[in-house]
Amino acid sequence: MYNNNYKSTSLSYIVGFIMLFFSFGAKAQTKNGSISGTVKTSDGNPAATVNIILKEVNKGTIANDSGSFLLKGIKEGSYTLLVTFVGLNPQEKTVNVIAGQTASVEITLTESSSKLAEVVVTGSRGANKKLVSVGKTDIAPMDLPQAVAIVDSKVIEEQQVNKLSDAIKNVNGVSLGSTRGTTSETFFARGYNLGANNIMKNGARSNSSVIPEASILERVEVLKGSAALLYGNVTSGAVINMVTKQPKFNFGGEVSMRTGSYDFYKPILDVYGPISNKVAFRVIGTYENAKSFRNSVESKRIYVNPSVLYKINTKTELLIQGDYLNADLTPDFGVGTLSDTKTSSIPTTIDRASSFNTPWAYNKAKQGTANAILNHNFNNNWKLNSQVSFQNFDRNYFSTERIQADSAGNWGRKLTRTKTNENYYTGQLNLTGDFSTGKLGHKVLIGADAERYFNITNGFSIASLSKDGVYDSINVLNPSKFIVRIDEPLATNTTRTEAPTNRFGVFVQDLISVSEQIKVLAGLRWSYISNPVPQVYDLVKGTNARTTTPYKYDNAFSPRLGLVYQPTKNSSLFASYSNNFVPNSGTDIYFNNLDASIIDQFEVGVKNDFFQGRLSVNLSVYKIINSNQTKTAEFDKDGKQNSNTNLKEFSGQTTSNGFEVDVNGTIAKGLNFIAGYSYNDMRYTKSIGTKNSSIEGERLVSMPANTANGTVFYTFSNPSLNGLRIGFSGFYTGERNAGWNNTVGYVPSKGQPQNRLFAVSGFTTFDLSLGYTYKKFSILGKVSNITNELNYIVHENYSVNPIPPRQFTTTLAYKF
Repeated sequence: MYNNNYKSTSLSYIVGFIMLFFSFGAKAQTKNGSISGTVKTSDGNPAATVNIILKEVNKGTIANDSGSFLLKGIKEGSYTLLVTFVGLNPQEKTVNVIAGQTASVEITLTESSSKLAEVVVTGSRGANKKLVSVGKTDIAPMDLPQAVAIVDSKVIEEQQVNKLSDAIKNVNGVSLGSTRGTTSETFFARGYNLGANNIMKNGARSNSSVIPEASILERVEVLKGSAALLYGNVTSGAVINMVTKQPKFNFGGEVSMRTGSYDFYKPILDVYGPISNKVAFRVIGTYENAKSFRNSVESKRIYVNPSVLYKINTKTELLIQGDYLNADLTPDFGVGTLSDTKTSSIPTTIDRASSFNTPWAYNKAKQGTANAILNHNFNNNWKLNSQVSFQNFDRNYFSTERIQADSAGNWGRKLTRTKTNENYYTGQLNLTGDFSTGKLGHKVLIGADAERYFNITNGFSIASLSKDGVYDSINVLNPSKFIVRIDEPLATNTTRTEAPTNRFGVFVQDLISVSEQIKVLAGLRWSYISNPVPQVYDLVKGTNARTTTPYKYDNAFSPRLGLVYQPTKNSSLFASYSNNFVPNSGTDIYFNNLDASIIDQFEVGVKNDFFQGRLSVNLSVYKIINSNQTKTAEFDKDGKQNSNTNLKEFSGQTTSNGFEVDVNGTIAKGLNFIAGYSYNDMRYTKSIGTKNSSIEGERLVSMPANTANGTVFYTFSNPSLNGLRIGFSGFYTGERNAGWNNTVGYVPSKGQPQNRLFAVSGFTTFDLSLGYTYKKFSILGKVSNITNELNYIVHENYSVNPIPPRQFTTTLAYKF
């Protein structure tokens, strides 16, 4: 399906990688030995991030998240192993090393995991050395030739994160968007929309058609740039991985009540503890009931998340999780746009609270998931991770459509009635290994994943509408101009379409340590995606037939190559190339399948930890080229104006250039901060030479050129103010285009503007937090958008929603 040049390039990557990998296959040297082991707490949990030091040679390492460690290249002899951690008593253990062998040790700290958690924030491990699960293997960000951002549990707690977007706004270069009717959230990074394929929960792809529950988040990991090698057909902007809270073997929990402006109420219960010495549980449950600063917009949510951890033996554990969400949200298309034959604009004179939907509109969503993760350690060097998951999503929706009024404010309201059901089946297998060939160290990741997505969409006919499908007419500038309908018309289910999608991929990645300073990350993935012909059932006639959409499949190789140079243990320079492909939905105007878009990314950067890991400063510069950008076709095969969004055409080449700066740390006791700035220039750089191609140099819609964030928290420790904490945050989203990108030779029709773009100005919001903790009780309050800034989040022009005004949120909690 791709041109021969691309195939040749892909094959050259395969051959080159295989030769590189097997050229290191010489027999390992046996002059030295190794020491491997595990560190656990007194309650049997892994002791992560503790320091392991050989006293005689002053050589050391840090235990990973599973408490494991490995020291290589140790001369034969007897050594003293010193285990230390800030705030804990050090321990020593004697170990004998024999040439050509690996000595195994097990160490148990006298402290429990809860004690370890209390002092972990004072440790000296920088952000660049904390292992992240989004990479599917134990590789610290310092060793990755790619930018990584982490929003940890402290930020989530201090900012009273209630939605995923509340956490993501702490990641520079990632901006918030919305979907039609604001029924869910979407994000943009490096010029690309992070759709459903780019949102993960514990490493498994997660449905993004509903706002995920944030009370279960332990942390949020963002792997910027292409992650196609690990996750398949993701877009090139970033991958977001939500890491949830896990069961614990010590009993505890928290009960809290969160309240806020506009009648927001949310009780949260979190309980965990042991069932036996091998089985632990955790249950998190929430109920949310809220109105909104938008008139007649309300939401209700019920959520429960049980999980069980079974330690089968010392090498194997099984984690089983499930959750259920019932969310009822009023669709909200905001204030819309005013359009004439030349321009579109946001009617900023409309009050921020004004809503123009019907009183009966609804969006009812139910989502249930089940997930099982099995981890097995064959030994200290080889580990297996396997995961299977199932997710069902059901949506029942009836609402008005986008607000696209004329310049006088008149708008004929149309309706949309949908009912969808989606089933996700996913499975993955990841094998990781640490070994040496000669003087070269290898950290290998070999994986395979498969997914099946089955979508059922129901079509409806709506009674009592005009010939052109209008429900009624209103005026958004003068609501009293027309008599508004309030009845819910009859909607009859007429069709049901069943559309499956199958995905499969295999990959291999190797982090090669050429020396202590030089590391090479090389990998290759092969992906296959098929879309069988959808089946359509006519529920009125009682017949069924195949659609005109042809059977579609895509397959491609996705290579990755990176070089890391570490002049010191606290500094890293990297350069990388990666490639990914994005299948294009729909067909051309002749109903032929579209080829996938091939995207190349180049990135260089530097990562630094200062002051013994208390300050991390990272910089990355990137260039991303998409040779086959697609858009909805302007005209059908007969030359008529096209209204079928399933008909697509290639619009030209896009290029995304930019850079990002991340700063975070704890430079003084009790003082924590996170900050960043990003610049992105995403525009069309090459047209395809037709009258419908995009305009070169025009910035793509929804992509802000500049974003910035900064948050600082301070916890007082002096006796008179002990337990008091204060925080301040600022978030900036720059100017961006909204609407649709223009094309060369665009021919306007009635109601459509000549210039389909309209600019949305940049904005900055500030939040202030103040909290107090006394023994097991805590109270935390926040004022968001202190200056009451007014601006808009725009989904093309389908939804133009004002940002929330100044609001208050308070959380009262009791930990036990």
